[in-house]
Order: sequence, then structure tokens, then C-alpha cells
Amino acid sequence: MRNFFLALALLSTTARAGERLPAAAPADVGLSTAGLAAIDSAMQKYVDDDKLAGVVILIARDGKVVHANVSGQSDRETKKPIQRDSLFRIYSMTKPITGVALMTLYDEGKFQLDDPVAKHLPGFAQLKVYAGKKNGEVQLADLQRPVTIRDLMCHTSGLAYGLFPLTPVDGMYGKEKLLDHTQTLDSLLDRLLKLPLAAQPGERWMYSISVDVQGKLIEALSGQTLDTFFAQRIFEPLGMTDTGFYVPSDQLDRFTTNYGLKDGRLAPIDVPATSQFAKKPALLSGGGGLISTADDYLQFAQMMLNRGELHGRRILQPDTVDLMTKNHLPDRLVPITIGPLALENLGFGLDVSVRVKLNPGEPAGALGEYGWGGAASTQFFVSPGEDLICVAMTQFMPASQLYSNDVRKLLYQAITQPKEAAAAAGR
Repeated sequence: MRNFFLALALLSTTARAGERLPAAAPADVGLSTAGLAAIDSAMQKYVDDDKLAGVVILIARDGKVVHANVSGQSDRETKKPIQRDSLFRIYSMTKPITGVALMTLYDEGKFQLDDPVAKHLPGFAQLKVYAGKKNGEVQLADLQRPVTIRDLMCHTSGLAYGLFPLTPVDGMYGKEKLLDHTQTLDSLLDRLLKLPLAAQPGERWMYSISVDVQGKLIEALSGQTLDTFFAQRIFEPLGMTDTGFYVPSDQLDRFTTNYGLKDGRLAPIDVPATSQFAKKPALLSGGGGLISTADDYLQFAQMMLNRGELHGRRILQPDTVDLMTKNHLPDRLVPITIGPLALENLGFGLDVSVRVKLNPGEPAGALGEYGWGGAASTQFFVSPGEDLICVAMTQFMPASQLYSNDVRKLLYQAITQPKEAAAAAGR
């Protein structure tokens, strides 16, 4: 019966065009206007110091947009200003969207979190684990237990990524070019399953290709391609009209140039006209394939903060959002690390990081904050305790957290009415 009502709800979930969060003055939701202006000053300095080409930041509290920062340029070479509706490569900020898409199928009873992945993708039953080398030959060990869907969503599957030289298996991934955008998701899975795991399932937290596997799992469980499933289940219901796996030709003028460092200065590394994102890719990457805008991603984040619903359209059940946004890792795997970088005080839920301990000076409401970032330095976080969302978009690789850490610190400092204080006063 529950599945019937979920299916019925999906029939009426198409958002009206242009339906966005309402605006409010910062003071009306307990934020300091001057404190938010400090974010603008900090971002302008990043632009002036040639550390970022441009940045768009949206902040919402109590379901209302209270601040928008738009600084810098979409393309420095042509001096084209960045706009609030500029299109960004969100890379790994695709992962929470994939997680939500998969969990809509969980709500329908299509799987359980502790199902072996092999139940739905049979090739996982034959996986082995890298166990070193002997006389130059790779040694393999049997699985001590199956890889589960929870493992995929928590990055404890034993899969690697090939992005960082952390294990010999990462090198194998690199040689196979698993994330080649000219290859299909089926091809990725076929090649992946010929390689060993880098660790036993549950043994380590390793940022990995597992969310791309989740994309294939969605296709297997739903019978739809990943782009169609995303559009029908998430983008259309939430009014995310500018989010997809590529930029249509008539929207390329809104697409930002991507930058990196050359001789210590910002230089273009991917321009709109020749970008791989300028045409539909063969690989529908649930781990890092989407283009989006700050406003579109804010819709997604507000749905999460609302525990699965936005503008009367339900995407997930409330307890399912709660399940996704709590820490699933044992203490020994906290904090999580990406490459050599430890993410202080962060555990992990289902495709999102979760703050398990406060940094000095942070309000109590910051505990339980969740979010994630992308390879081009995009970032978002949701603070249920403070009813607060921040979406930060920029175009710089490799990923840097410097500016987003400044935004986060200044935003929490701008709170004049902490939610926990208000709650205490009402008791």
C-alpha cells in the first residue's frame, strides 16, 4: 500500500516552471546583514587575488533565500561576468543526487541496504581482493563477506577510484581509464569487475568509484537509463531545469570556463565550446557527471533539509532522509580522508559527509551538518540544527576547500539567533 501511494504521488510531481524558494531579509531569519556582507568581501578578495575566476553563493534559512553572492567572471579571457544562473561542472556533487535517486527505489522496496550488490549486479559475486605481489605476480584473496549496497553508499566497499596513488589497485584503475567519458556505464562495470578490490569490504573508508556503480544499480533496478531516471524522479519534480549530463548548444553561453594553475596563475583548462560537457556523453556518471546551477542545487538541498519534500512534492520518505544523513561509520574510520587530506570531524552517511564533532567556536546547531563538494571546488552543506543551507559554485581545479571553509566560518558567525537558543527559550 505504501508503494501505491508513492507511485501515485509521482504522477503529480512535476514542478511548475520557475518555482523557486522565496526571498527574505537576513534579519527576519536570525542572520546578520553585516556578517553576510563579510562573505561578499572575502569572495571578492579571492577574485581580486586571482585565486578564483568567479563564484556564486546562495544561502537559505527557514526555507527562504537570504543572501546571494555573485563575484568575478565566467570567462576571464573575454571578461565575461559570472551570473547567478551560470552553469557549473559540479563533478562529485553529483553523488548526493545519485544517492537520493537510489533511495527512491529503497522507499519502493526494491532493495535493502545490506543486500549483497551481487543480488542485483551478479558480477560482484566473483570479485577478489588485492593481497600484494609474489615474484612479481598479483596475489588475490577471497572476499571475507559480500560487498553490500550500504558499502557502496558509505565508500566502504573496497573499491578504489584511480584518482589518487593510494593503492596498487588505483594504478590498475588508471590503466583501464575506467572513467573515460566516451565509454558506457556497462563498459565501466565490465572492466571494473575484472579488477580486484583494494581492501576487504568494511575494512577501510576509501573514496571510490562506488557511486558510478550505484548509477548502474539504479538502471538495473528501474529498467531506465540513469539520465531518464534522474529527470523523472528528481529534476522535473524539483524544478531543476538546468541540471543534466551535458550543456545544450543553445545554453553554452551560460557555461563557465574551468580554470587551473599554470606557472602559479589561473589559466583555462576547459572552455565551453570544446568541453566534453558540450555534448551528451556515452558515460552517464553518477559519481561526477552533472552540470548544474546554484539555484537548481539549492532546490535539491532544500528538499533534503525538508526531509524529502519540496513545494508539496515528495521525493523521499522523511525517515529515509534521516537514514542518509546520519553517520554510518565506526569510530575507527573517522575522520574520512580524500587522498592525503583528512576531513576533520567528518564521518559519512549515505553519499554525504556528516559532521560528528564541532570545530572550536561553532554553534551547537552545526553538529549533524551534511554535504559534499566537487572536483572544480564546488561545495554545499545543509545544517538541520540551524535550518541553514549554503551552496557555493566556482570553477577551479584541483578541488580547494579554502574559500568554502571561509564561507562556512563566516556564515556561522553571522547567526544572531541560533536555533538551539530559540528552542531552549521556548521550552
